[in-house]
Formats: sequence, C-alpha cells, structure tokens
Amino acid sequence: MVPLVFVHGIRLSGAAWSEQLERSALPSRAVDLPGHGTRRGERFTLDAAADAVVEDIDEPALVVGHSLGGFVAIAAAARHPERVAGLVVADSTYLPGKTLEAPFRLAHRLLMRLPDHGEGLSRRQFRSVLPPKLAEAVIDGGIATEVIPDVAEAFADFDVLGELRTYPGPTWLINGSRDHFRRHERRFLAACADGRLVNVPKAGHYLPMVRGKEFAQLVLDAARGLPISGTR
Repeated sequence: MVPLVFVHGIRLSGAAWSEQLERSALPSRAVDLPGHGTRRGERFTLDAAADAVVEDIDEPALVVGHSLGGFVAIAAAARHPERVAGLVVADSTYLPGKTLEAPFRLAHRLLMRLPDHGEGLSRRQFRSVLPPKLAEAVIDGGIATEVIPDVAEAFADFDVLGELRTYPGPTWLINGSRDHFRRHERRFLAACADGRLVNVPKAGHYLPMVRGKEFAQLVLDAARGLPISGTR
C-alpha cells in the first residue's frame, strides 16, 4: 500500500496526528507546516505549505489533511499531482472567504490581547475536547496563535474548488455530521474528478482526534482502494 502523509490544522503541529501515527499499519509521517510546530517563526504561505507536504515524498502518497491541513492537501495535490496518489480531506469543506476569514482574525485579536496571548485558554480548550494523551501531545507541540493572520491572508483569494478540479486522483471528503466546516461539502464533491463523501454521525470538527480509531479505519480503507504503485 501507499505511504501516508498527515497534515495538521491551524495553530497545531504534526503532534496532532500522534495517535494516527501509532495506529497506522502503513509507513506514515506528519508534517509541520510553516509557522507551526518546529517551524514556528517561518512565514506561512500557501506555496510553502504545499511544498512542505510533498518535500520528503519518495513515492506517491495518500495525503490526509484536517481543517487547514485539508486545504493545504488540496493545494499540494493541485501543484504536485504526481506525488499524491490520493487525498483524504477531513473537516475542510467550507469555502474560504470573508465569512471564514473574519472569525479567525477576530479570534486572533482577542487572544493576542491576553497576557499569555491565549495560551492558557487554548490549553484548556484542547484538554476539554481531546483525549488526555493526545491533548498533551498537541500542547507540547506548540499552539501557534500568532500564525493566524498569515493563514488568513494566504487563503483570502484561494480558489479551492478550482484547484480541486485540477487534481485527477481519488479524493475522500470526510466530515463529522456536526461540523460547521461541512457546509459546502456537496460543492466540493462535485469538484472532485473521483470523489467520495463520508459523514460520521455525531462527530464534530475534531473528528480525526476525538474519534481516532474510527478515523484510522477510514484512512486505511482509502489506502486499500489505491493501486499499490500509487499510479492512477
């Protein structure tokens, strides 16, 4: 089967995928996007993020992205289709634009006004919604609140559906049924050359981390559906 590359959400790091890496029976790695994790301090741009996904791919991989990572995975597949055997896009089917950008910019301003720039609030949030071991891994990996403006700028004019249309490979759109980021899932599905839509009942935005075992099985099922060589 093909190797897996995991791409994390905004403010997080590759540590968000630690449970998936433990559960995976396939060769797997998780990237840190620019401005996140071990790359905090670097400027986040869409091109740099897409390059980070594919830079260590020796053979076509199944790229698995969550939230911000789903958008980046689409960008990577559009720019480097020869390195992406398939896409799993989790909780990322909301069209970028002002309705998505404005809440993130507002959250950034509010968090940065706090003495610790929202570090304590963010830690409490993740500890309240994630399994304890994974929550601590996420916190240890760093919470990059400062990157939000760069991410918002990068996606201000990102034509995600246009880029998705250029990718010829298979795409799995996986959403929690209670996730607000599934709003445009049908438009995303229509843009896929070879798409499948999966809704997981009673799951929210942190589906890959909160329902880790279930999500790992969905990823494995996707990998099993790909040619061993990763060719299309």
